[in-house]
Amino acid sequence: MALQQWYVELYNHDFASLNDLKATYASVSLVGDHRVVFNIMGNKYRLIVRCLFAFKTIQIKWFGTHSEYDKIDVATVKFRTL
Repeated sequence: MALQQWYVELYNHDFASLNDLKATYASVSLVGDHRVVFNIMGNKYRLIVRCLFAFKTIQIKWFGTHSEYDKIDVATVKFRTL
């Protein structure tokens, strides 16, 4: 449910830059390669998304628990299937 809420909020906004994104999501972190990290459900989960503001496009790179997040390289992690 929290991930759906995040998606709807992001979909309904028109973010032109990282600064615009941070105005709505203060805890978002830039980690390189246009990647940002969102805290989901009070930081229980982490979501890594590549944001291309000029094209109004996002690409989900990774989603998992906070403890799983601590074990990955956020700058290079690729989407995985289960």
